[in-house]
Amino acid sequence: MDATPRPGLLATTREVMRTRRMSLRTEKAYLFWIRRFIRADPGRHPRERGAADVERFLTQLAVRGRVAPSTQNQALAAMLFLYRKVLLQDLPWLGNVTRATRPRHLPVVLSRDETRRVLAELRDVPWLVASLLYGSGLRLNEALALRVKDIDLARRELVVRDGKGRKDRVTTLPEALRSPIAGHFSKLRAWFDNERRLARPGVSLPDALERKYPGASTSWPWQFVFPSSGTCVDPYTGQRVRHHLHASVIQRSVRCAVRRARIMKPASCHTFRHCFATHLLESGYDIRTVQELLGHSDVKTTMIYTHVLNRGGRGVQSPLDRD
Repeated sequence: MDATPRPGLLATTREVMRTRRMSLRTEKAYLFWIRRFIRADPGRHPRERGAADVERFLTQLAVRGRVAPSTQNQALAAMLFLYRKVLLQDLPWLGNVTRATRPRHLPVVLSRDETRRVLAELRDVPWLVASLLYGSGLRLNEALALRVKDIDLARRELVVRDGKGRKDRVTTLPEALRSPIAGHFSKLRAWFDNERRLARPGVSLPDALERKYPGASTSWPWQFVFPSSGTCVDPYTGQRVRHHLHASVIQRSVRCAVRRARIMKPASCHTFRHCFATHLLESGYDIRTVQELLGHSDVKTTMIYTHVLNRGGRGVQSPLDRD
């Protein structure tokens, strides 16, 4: 008889997620909600609980916890994954869940002048990252995950690998950033060569590329454009690696820049992506082009920017302004 202990529920869930190559962020989020669900009734194993218990858990998040709709949806996705993929139990349609109200908020968009003022308050790497968010329409994590091979200075384009929805896309690289990025690459290469002389750990790699390309982690093309200052332990391999710069570094710099620029709008790193889309539409680019550059699956998502164009009241001229 095999005396090897069976892994716990959370460990099994983690194994299933990694077999499916789910992102580390999704893994952490799902495990967080599964732990919350277990703690809500610690006396019973989730296998002994069913749709009614899941409905009650999700309803309490909305009613008592007053969570955002996206948060409740994330918890629902975690529950469905637990039961369908790990416990292999199907749940009937959860029609009795009280859903968190989804408010209709327009994205915060800065004017061109306001955008320039915020960028003028940034320096060095934070300035370069923020300029890519605005100039190429990237999400913050997409910019930080860029590797040297993903940027083509000659063709003025960059490739976003494994973006939202695990999709790749090509977007534009501003002409104004060719020289700054070339200068950044020059400094990065000198640092990289020194790292190799000191036999420091290489960068983290996606999926199983470490086995497929053993030397990739210490090769120039696979280096992060914005590497972190220190190393960490890879949660998949247990090896010490270097990851990209942490998002909080850029977020903190942008918050300070917005404050110094005396911008009263609640702008953040993601605001630059909203500005990219809105300013392109203002310049006359068609919405399908903007949709492709942003990587939206549905044009309806992109259409939100048509409501924030700088025309005021859907372009209607106020009677107070008429002669």
